[in-house]
Amino acid sequence: MTHIKTFALIAATAFCVPAFAMGQNATQADTNEDGVLSLAEVQAVYPQVTEDMFTTADLNGDGALEDAEVKAAQEAGLMPSS
Repeated sequence: MTHIKTFALIAATAFCVPAFAMGQNATQADTNEDGVLSLAEVQAVYPQVTEDMFTTADLNGDGALEDAEVKAAQEAGLMPSS
């Protein structure tokens, strides 16, 4: 339960400030250049990221990770930061 609360706090903080730029690896993972990352794009760079981890990081539930979601997931330890 503590991990969920920590992630929620990090996510809320990320949405209260301007969007973060994706790190170099995340930008390179965006193979279709649509500005967001799909599960397949994330797993191509970070194969250890499971579908459950991706779904947890996808805070708005749209099936893609935006800049702020990537940053929050990295800070919460759900995705590598490099």
